[in-house]
Amino acid sequence: FPHCIGALDGKNVLIRPPPNSVSYYINYKHTFSIVLIALVDADYKFTYVNIGCNGRISDGGVYGNSSLCSALESNTLNIPCPTPLSNDKIPLPYLIVADDAFPLEPYIQKPYGQVRLTKKKRIFNYRLSRARRIVENAFGILANRFQVLMNPLRLAPEKAEVVVLACYLLHNFFAIIIITQYLFTTRQLRHRRFRYT
Repeated sequence: FPHCIGALDGKNVLIRPPPNSVSYYINYKHTFSIVLIALVDADYKFTYVNIGCNGRISDGGVYGNSSLCSALESNTLNIPCPTPLSNDKIPLPYLIVADDAFPLEPYIQKPYGQVRLTKKKRIFNYRLSRARRIVENAFGILANRFQVLMNPLRLAPEKAEVVVLACYLLHNFFAIIIITQYLFTTRQLRHRRFRYT
């Protein structure tokens, strides 16, 4: 997806609700959770994570109160200025792809509504959906790698936030190692500097 700087999505992390605040953490699926939103790059690394909002709040609501939203609105993220694509003279902005839960902004693209779409809009939705899948895949990789996230966390919400953040940090650390190993192996092959073992 041209000029895409990341894919944004939300995820409910299931928790055991603390006593006396059960309704505070219940989400739209009638389970207890904390909500997080994450921005993921093309290498499945999490470049932004906001953890800990109670399950009652929607993804868009969490985003609206996040530091990412504030930084995008105040233009303090050092996002490059709009530039034309290869054969076009019209400058296009760099942007984040998201789903319908997030607001449409100059820097956030989401799919067109599903009513009476033209062929061009259907193609746009398809391509945006493919670009956005990276964040869903990253959540899947994270949960598979740290299977503690597949079941409700039996911790107080504050401790659950720390565990979840640690999982994200470790995920990024592993992603950097894997990319480095791949580049090192590719470099070895290119220069024929490897040994058979």
